[in-house]
This record gives sequence, structure tokens and C-alpha cells, in this order.
Amino acid sequence: MFTLDELRSAEAVVRAALPPTPAIAWPLIARRLGAEAVVKHENHNPTGAFKVRGGLTFVDALKRRQPNAKGIVSATRGNHGQSLAFAGARAGLAVRIYVPRGNSSEKNAAMRALGAELIEHGDDFQAAREEAMRVATECGLVAVPSFHRDLVLGVSTYALELLTARPDLDVLYVPIGQGSGICGCIAARDALGLTTEIVGVQASGAPAYALSFAAERAVATESCDTLADGLATRIPDEQALAIIWRGATRVVLVGDDEIAAAIRAYWTDTHSLAEGAGAAPLAAALQERGRLAGKTVGLVLSGGNIDLDLFQRWAAPVRPAPTLTEFAPDSARRHEGMLS
Repeated sequence: MFTLDELRSAEAVVRAALPPTPAIAWPLIARRLGAEAVVKHENHNPTGAFKVRGGLTFVDALKRRQPNAKGIVSATRGNHGQSLAFAGARAGLAVRIYVPRGNSSEKNAAMRALGAELIEHGDDFQAAREEAMRVATECGLVAVPSFHRDLVLGVSTYALELLTARPDLDVLYVPIGQGSGICGCIAARDALGLTTEIVGVQASGAPAYALSFAAERAVATESCDTLADGLATRIPDEQALAIIWRGATRVVLVGDDEIAAAIRAYWTDTHSLAEGAGAAPLAAALQERGRLAGKTVGLVLSGGNIDLDLFQRWAAPVRPAPTLTEFAPDSARRHEGMLS
């Protein structure tokens, strides 16, 4: 997709706005997997997710191609919109973002705080996307899709950072929403001439890319049944699929319970907050633990933008206070029995 020179140029654009994110080998995550594990912390970006990189490169290219562009419009569940709002504000561009009704209130607030005009439309991402594309033509705004070469070029820079620092990775687990992340990883790996396996991860309730990968044709689903909004895709992008078919080894499906367990594992083992999509790669690696012995594993923690309410009721449900017998030593339990 890209030459190494193109990736280096994109890295310079991204670096003007934000520093590299850390890649950390966490010992407790390694113990869970039975293999060395390196976590790429894209949750440490200023918008809390990897997509800010793509927003920066897209807007940079747009300003060079269309210096008189008056604004951009797109649809999102949150991270893509934040990336465009962040980049648009830096470039002096108006940004209009469409989200489905019932979207994350915290992500909506973050997009507004970054300067975007936010409009709720439709019951899911696809409906919001179709309205955004219609409005682009009507209002003379530049439509920004969820998957575009300039977006992937920017996103590739996190994989460039990771694979330059850790070319020894045997396998890299990457979440798939609309596909820019995994395509960026494939592009960076190929440009660096490495042989790292790239494994995509989707929610079992939103398996469009997994079904398409297996069928070797685009397969859409009627609905998305997952709490991991960054994975909630019904219709795969044809361009992304072509790259994934060529460059990924497989696509793994994980359930919401597995994702919730991975969110808890990140919190207890690294004190990092992961959103559903960000935790999905760890969930997949835990599912495939038996095949990872002796390997060096990369995990893309793509973002940490999870609403507090969702975190509390899904990933870390409140438990009742423990009873005496749940934590007391045997002697205390016997004493309790004598008193009853």
C-alpha cells in the first residue's frame, strides 16, 4: 500500500501533533498468555484512541489538495469523529459529525469539546453514515469515509512505531471496526519487510469481516449485537477487505463476555482502561493461548474511550459486599459457627 518513505512522511505529520505511544511488555499479561506480550498503548493518545493519527494525515492531505475547503463531514460511533475534530481544529476547518441516536454520551461530549458540530441521526452507524454522505453533497462539505487511503496512511504510523521498536513480534492481534487499523498494520509490516502474522479480531455479535474473510467475498449482517461499539460494523468496506484477504492470517471472533474479562485484565494487570475494541485483541489472544507458547505477541490496545456507566454494568459489574466466610480464615469460620 505504502512505501517506507510515505510512512516516514506520515509519521512526521503525526509527530508534529503528538508523541509516540508506548509499547510495553507487561509481565502479568505475559503470565496470562504463557508468552511474551507487548501492548501498544494507543489509549495514550490525546483523543484516547488510535484514529487521531488518520485524522491528522487526512486533513493534512486535504489542505494541500483543496486549500479552500470550508469543512468536512463524517459519521462515527466516537473515535473517528474525535480524530477529525482534533485535526480539523488544528487546521481551522469546520467539522460536522453524525452519530446514531443513543451513541456514547461521553464520546459525544468529547467531540463537541474538540469543536465539532454533532448531530444525532438514525438507529445505527450505517444510517448516520448515509445521512452524512447526503449532507456532504447538499452543503458543499468534504465527505470523510471511515476507510480512506489517507486515513490508513496515518493509522499505519502506530504500527510503524511498534514494528520498528519490536521487529521480533511473531504475531500481532488487531481489532477490526471498518478496517483502517488492521490495514495500517499490514501496510507497515510489508513496508518494513517483516513476517509478523497479522490477526484480526471482531465481536461474535458483529462478524461481518470474519464472515467475509472466510467466504472470500463481502458479507453484510442485518444487525450488530455487541457492547463494543468500536467493533459494531454491519457492512464491510471492499477496499479494506482486499487488503485483509491479502495480508492477514485469520480473523478471530470473541464474545462480549470475553471482551469484558479482557477489560478487567488490563485494569488489574496494567492499570490501563480499555474500551471494548481496545480489549478485544487480548480477548482473542487469551482464546488462542494454546498456540502462542514460545512466541512474542503484540496486542493493539486501540483505545480507552469507554463510558463509565458501560464500564460499571458490563466490564466491572458491582458485586455485593463479601460476607465474613468469603474472606475469613478457617478459624474465623469455625468461630462464627460456634456463635450461631
